[in-house]
Amino acid sequence: MSQAAAQDKGFCLWFTGLSGAGKTTITNLLVKELLKRGSKLEVLDGDVVRENLSKGLGFSKEDRDTNIRRIAFVANLLSRNGVPVITAAISPYRDIRDEARQMMDGRFIEVYVKASVEECERRDVKGLYKKARAGEIKEFTGISDPYEEPLNPEITVETEKQTPEESAQQILKYLEDHGWIAKN
Repeated sequence: MSQAAAQDKGFCLWFTGLSGAGKTTITNLLVKELLKRGSKLEVLDGDVVRENLSKGLGFSKEDRDTNIRRIAFVANLLSRNGVPVITAAISPYRDIRDEARQMMDGRFIEVYVKASVEECERRDVKGLYKKARAGEIKEFTGISDPYEEPLNPEITVETEKQTPEESAQQILKYLEDHGWIAKN
C-alpha cells in the first residue's frame, strides 16, 4: 500500500484499561510516531473529553455510558472521514465498547492496556486509588466499580511485562500488518 493510500484510512484505536495502566503514556508515544510519519491524527483523551464534551456527568454507569457514547460518536465522525483516532478512556463496560465497535463498522481496533489493580495503584501519582480505598472517591473503576476486561481485543499490551515503547511498537506493527498505516 502506498504511503498516501494508508494515510487516507480512518480507524479508531480504542484504548481500554484501568486508571494507571498506561493508556495515555502509550498514546503519547504513538502520536509522536504517527505524526512523524505524516499522519493526520486526533486523540480523544478521557479526562479532556470529560472536561469539554461531557462536563457535568458523574461516574454512575449511566453517566459513564453517556460519556463513552459521546467519545464513540466523535471517533466515528473522524474515522469515517479518513482521520485516525486514538481514544484513551477507561471505558470499563464491555457492552458500551461493543456498541462503539458496531458504530464504527470495521474501523474499531480495541487495544486492551492490561495491568493489575496492584500495579496501577503502585503507579498512581495522583493518589486516586488511595482515595478510592479510603472511600473518598465513590464508583472508582477497579476498586468500588467493576472493570470488564475485553474478551477478544485486537491488541493486548501487557504493561507490567513491556515498556511503553515496546507496547507502542506492538500497536504500530499491528497497524502496519493490517494495512491501516504504511510500513515504515
